[in-house]
Amino acid sequence: MRKLILYISCSLDGYIAKPKDDLSFLSIVQKEGEDYGYNNFVATVDTVIVGRKTYDWVVGQGYDFPHSDKESYIITRQERPKQGNLTFYNGDLKTLVKELKAKKGKNIFCDGGSEIVNQLLADKLFDEMILSVVPILVGDGTRLFQDGRPEQELELASTKNYDSGLVQMHYKMKDK
Repeated sequence: MRKLILYISCSLDGYIAKPKDDLSFLSIVQKEGEDYGYNNFVATVDTVIVGRKTYDWVVGQGYDFPHSDKESYIITRQERPKQGNLTFYNGDLKTLVKELKAKKGKNIFCDGGSEIVNQLLADKLFDEMILSVVPILVGDGTRLFQDGRPEQELELASTKNYDSGLVQMHYKMKDK
């Protein structure tokens, strides 16, 4: 069965962005030739779920959407036409994930943002989480985990330390 996996970076104090969607703190761990296992992870997925704000930020930086080669669902409140492999989805997220999990294929990658992550947590739809913690306390911004979601126990599958100070933790959801 396909798994829904969150693969995301955050600051040590739990922020995925500083105020005004500023992701500059992520650059402190950028090292030439080091992708922190990202390419190996992406090879295990064929479907991507991402929030519209995250999608717009990436495209707004002048980049092409990096997962346009995969079946991608941009979660939005507005109807927009499909563009190649990109589906702008404004239906029920829980229904979408259940339908995707029921299909044959590789795993499903949730690439954020915070609203999408927390809705998926509220519905207990994640199977695994891979969190890369950047060694910085940013103090304010967009929290990865919001209040008001149900408690969920996790089982540590692995940890990896990097010379940059980044620590990557791979968890499996215990109730799965």
